[in-house]
Amino acid sequence: QVQLMESGGGSVQAGGSLRLSCVASGYPYSVNCMGWFRQAPGKEREGVAAICTGASTTYYADSLKGRFTISHDNAANTVYLQMNSLRPEDTAMYYCAADPFVPEDIWATITRWAYWGQGTQVTVSS
Repeated sequence: QVQLMESGGGSVQAGGSLRLSCVASGYPYSVNCMGWFRQAPGKEREGVAAICTGASTTYYADSLKGRFTISHDNAANTVYLQMNSLRPEDTAMYYCAADPFVPEDIWATITRWAYWGQGTQVTVSS
């Protein structure tokens, strides 16, 4: 089993930045891919970004490229999501996910990910 714990959420004004962190514990070396998803009230959960450390490959939702950056610290079993130029529409619960392997073409498919964290709330005010 792998446990994921997110942190770093909060309330910011539009244009501000936040950095989310997600620490994997339990059997963190069993997962090679970690990702971030978000879910706004009344909306479906959507993929934000993912990183697979084996090939150091990153994936992003097209609409978020350039504002969000995902990175990984292997030694700390931690994945980060740097969010810049935040907008009110970025307001959502942000979830960390992990899996031993996720193919590139379906990285944003929720059912493809085995492990999930409890989420951290991000609120952006105008």
